[in-house]
Amino acid sequence: MKDTRLAIGLDYFEKKGWTLFDFQRQTWNDYLDGKSGLLNAPTGSGKTFALWFPVILEYIQRNPDTWKTPKKNGIQVIWVTPLRALAQDIQKAMQEVCEVIGLPWQVAVRNGDTDAKTRAQLKRNPPECLITTPETLHILISQKEHQKLFKNIQAVVVDEWHELVGNKRGVQVQLALEYMQAICPGQFRRWAISATIGNLDLAARVLLGEQNEIHFVKAKIKKQIILHSLIPDEIEKYPWHGHLGLRMLEQVIPVIEAGKTVLLFTNTRSQTELWYQKILEARPDWAGWIAMHHGSLDMSVRAWVENALHSAQLKLVVCTSSLDLGVDFRPVDRVIQVGSPKGVARFMQRAGRASHQPGLPSEIFFVPTNSLELIEAAALRNAIQHEEIESQYPPVLAFDVLIQFLVTLAVGEGFDEKWVYQVVKKCWSYRSMTEAQLSWIMDFITKGGNSLGSYEDFLKVVQTESGIYKVTNRRIAMKHRLSMGTIVSEAMIKVKFKNGAYLGTVEESFISKMKNGDRFFFTGRHLELLQVKGLTAFVKLSEKKTKNVVSWMGARMSLSSRLADKIREILESYNQGIYLSTEIHQISPILALQNKLSIVPNRDTFLIEAHQSQQGYHLFFYPFEGRAIHELMSALIAYRISVSYPVTFSMAMNDYGFELLCDSVLNIEEILEEDVFSLKNLREDILRCVNETEMTRRKFREIASIAGLVFQGYPGKPTSFKHVQANSSLLFQVFEQYDPDNLLLRQAHGEAIDQQMEEDKMIHALQKINSQQIIVKHPVQFTPFSFPIMVDRLSRTSISSESIEDRVAKIQAQFTVQD
Repeated sequence: MKDTRLAIGLDYFEKKGWTLFDFQRQTWNDYLDGKSGLLNAPTGSGKTFALWFPVILEYIQRNPDTWKTPKKNGIQVIWVTPLRALAQDIQKAMQEVCEVIGLPWQVAVRNGDTDAKTRAQLKRNPPECLITTPETLHILISQKEHQKLFKNIQAVVVDEWHELVGNKRGVQVQLALEYMQAICPGQFRRWAISATIGNLDLAARVLLGEQNEIHFVKAKIKKQIILHSLIPDEIEKYPWHGHLGLRMLEQVIPVIEAGKTVLLFTNTRSQTELWYQKILEARPDWAGWIAMHHGSLDMSVRAWVENALHSAQLKLVVCTSSLDLGVDFRPVDRVIQVGSPKGVARFMQRAGRASHQPGLPSEIFFVPTNSLELIEAAALRNAIQHEEIESQYPPVLAFDVLIQFLVTLAVGEGFDEKWVYQVVKKCWSYRSMTEAQLSWIMDFITKGGNSLGSYEDFLKVVQTESGIYKVTNRRIAMKHRLSMGTIVSEAMIKVKFKNGAYLGTVEESFISKMKNGDRFFFTGRHLELLQVKGLTAFVKLSEKKTKNVVSWMGARMSLSSRLADKIREILESYNQGIYLSTEIHQISPILALQNKLSIVPNRDTFLIEAHQSQQGYHLFFYPFEGRAIHELMSALIAYRISVSYPVTFSMAMNDYGFELLCDSVLNIEEILEEDVFSLKNLREDILRCVNETEMTRRKFREIASIAGLVFQGYPGKPTSFKHVQANSSLLFQVFEQYDPDNLLLRQAHGEAIDQQMEEDKMIHALQKINSQQIIVKHPVQFTPFSFPIMVDRLSRTSISSESIEDRVAKIQAQFTVQD
């Protein structure tokens, strides 16, 4: 018997030939019962319809006789999505439902790409469903009379919550939710959709606030992920270090051929460009059938690729994470992942693009870029089988976001200080904020604090006679609206042909190293730089090929803690003679060589290798904590050793360990007696061994931009990166000298320690080492574990006429076959 409340939705599913999953039915009923909550379900399981239908069904339930009659209902639901690329696809799916069932609702998109004419139409005639981003939601709050816009809201749904909850965009969502709840006459429901996340309870609490009970719906659909690793023909000769994987191209081509539609994911935009280039060189007959998709390409190009995927016009798309976040298109036959994605959740998200349909397994092919990455493939499979996924933790006391938000309110209707304090305190990220801290912020935005009171641009907000805080200066209001958001990146240079045709953007730092006439590879083309004018690089097609591929900052991802733990489990099982997967069996010759020269460490042992070569004296440490932690730990251990020994170190690291290289022999056993892994005076030693001031300065640059202290420029006339950098550095110096208690300055110090230096993870890593048995080995040559770390340093510090691959192969050949 059909549930009468759900009848129309059930009829729609029947006509489509779909089955209503239990989690969808539960979500529909929970919503209709007035509950708020978090929906956790795998990619491709029908999450959108799980929350779109109950919104519709409730409206029909409230208007049983007139729901098919067009009305001016105002906004009923706001659907927040982190990516603009998601918006159009969601809108089409939602609007189709309305048309099929005969509901005269309008579903519209409002984001940074929406033109002025459409924005004006939406303001005059608001749609029933508005799809937007966190940034645009705040822009709506900055408008006059926005309370009228929100007065009829029944629900706010946040899509891809796992992508937002752990960063400042998620803080923006928290502030918007609490503010809207405070001004709306009724209690609207809050729901979020999340795919892969480890700490569901906290994610739900951050979304729902303190006033709502934690409630989530967890789909019991186990999305089967079938992982196939492509194994190099001769594992012993396959590089032990690398980040491109192009040697596997001959094996990848047949995998692509066997599929009708294929996504090939890489971890960086540069890698995407290279793989696209090499595939096209190998199969020129595929020209027109393959495309590229990453965040720096022109939006029209990305939109064309997404539409071509919709209509199955393309056989292959080489892409980055720009296509692993719910962009809706027909499911591809298979997914290929080049190199380790360094995280379980990211890998599952990408795998879910294959057979993106409920009930069908997802097939993904793993292409190792070096031999040891096969261990990570085994660890990924194990983590997926046991559903062990990374957790996300929201920022705490992000004063830069709060300052931006308060100015946003002041640009709009204005606010009362005591009232806004109660609103902000309901946000999870500001639950510990004091009245004194808010008073400091109010003083800062109205009087410039202790150091900026003489400068009119920083006196943004004034208190009116009625006690309401408002922005009355139209220029300040306009500049604030242009600067809203929490995504801060390096200045981008537009790349255009001479005729003005737009290709995409590259970072200013890449172009600044080039001179006119230099060639580079971008958007699948060989280009020659003609001139740089302002923030535009003019180019022409080059007849000569080049190996200079565009590179972007921040390309190297660090191994997640969850995946690092799984790798140690895999190695421990190997030491017990248990081969948990095909990958470990295949890589066993390399692990056997590691054991012969040294040992394969497990969860109870901490390995240090000491080795002397022509380069000097090497110390290799293997915490297996990821590149980011190893970068900090190597600096810490080097500093602590240098306190007792006059020595200078060169450092290198990867996700498994780090190297300290010096020109004199050190007695590692004596060094260990100095307790170099002690937690005592940890913060003080960290601050001595790294350039904390420079780290803080970099964090302050971001904070200053978000807080509106540094203006990024007008549309079409952005401020140059150097100018932004200079302005933020000047403010940093002023605050350090004249206002040391400045909350933004303190926030920068805190973020440098907690985020850049990851102090909590560092403490955990050192505690783990102190609980393990430290084993020192003195191998006669580089081991399979030490070799990739050494090559990392070699590739960054050496100058040679040989390619790094040739040099690595030459070194590796000297000892991989020795007994």
